[in-house]
Amino acid sequence: MFTFERKANYYETDQMGIVHHSNYIRWFEEARLEMLRAMGLPYKKMEDNGILIPVLDVSCSYKHPIRFDETLVLTLRIQNYNGVRFEMAYEGHSKETGLLSCTGTSQHCFTTPALKPIRMQKHFPAWHEVFLQAAEQDKAE
Repeated sequence: MFTFERKANYYETDQMGIVHHSNYIRWFEEARLEMLRAMGLPYKKMEDNGILIPVLDVSCSYKHPIRFDETLVLTLRIQNYNGVRFEMAYEGHSKETGLLSCTGTSQHCFTTPALKPIRMQKHFPAWHEVFLQAAEQDKAE
């Protein structure tokens, strides 16, 4: 499990004074990239080694709005990992109120720059182990 905090900026809100729904997907990505960095696998390093991680599917359910200057605390888990694909689960709460703001998932795969799927265990066994251990730890929590 990884935790990420993000304060809502004024420009991310809409006319109703709440964070526009599209920003949650962006925040999922920011959190995911920070999680990879914390795992010792910064996405830039992965790209430099010929690995891309495209988004195959993403969903977000909105529970309670985040407003300007409120902080969203996102927890991320690797729900499934098979060496080629993985699924992330997200849960966001307002730091100020504790209310559940959003839940979501995203599905990804590892590819070459030509977008051909690759098996991490075969091509990057050390990185495969990092993902495998993180996924196993997330299931245990």
